[in-house]
Amino acid sequence: MTLESSPVDAAGLTRLHARLILDAEAADLLDVAYRIVDTPVGPLLLAATPAGLVRVAYAAEDHEAVLARLAADISPRILAAPARLDDAARQLDEYFRGARTAFDLPLDLRLARGFRREVITHLPGIGYGRTASYAEVAAVAGSPRAVRAVGTACARNPLPVVLPCHRVVRSDGDLGRYVGGVDAKRALLRLEAAA
Repeated sequence: MTLESSPVDAAGLTRLHARLILDAEAADLLDVAYRIVDTPVGPLLLAATPAGLVRVAYAAEDHEAVLARLAADISPRILAAPARLDDAARQLDEYFRGARTAFDLPLDLRLARGFRREVITHLPGIGYGRTASYAEVAAVAGSPRAVRAVGTACARNPLPVVLPCHRVVRSDGDLGRYVGGVDAKRALLRLEAAA
């Protein structure tokens, strides 16, 4: 029997993958670890570098495309290594159960630069269960006339949910657009209002 004709053993593949993760981490070859978690707003891809959580992506963003973008922007040394994201997954689960109102995770903000980065760092200041207008966020970020740029920063937020861009709404009260879709934004706001 040759290697090519041997049956695929799922348990063996799982052990091999676990060994690959250990060896990659030991040799400092794992630049981006990822996992997918099921949530009430659909599956979320979580990705982390050694510095911290670098990406949260909705299924609507196409997880494969997000991983390809991470490979191009950060490093092609990406591996499904769920254990590295256990704390992030646990905190997200607590959030969706209504047991957590803020995240306490190391973050790697390298995917946001300039004014976009300035905007997303102010998002946690919008209290749980509250909203702020794009204009209010622009003022807090130091550029009161940059309302559209705030909208772009929220749309390109690499860490939705964790950095709560869903709490930013239009001045007229309309929800506006959201990377996970308007239904996801509405669900997150309802979840927080119920607490």
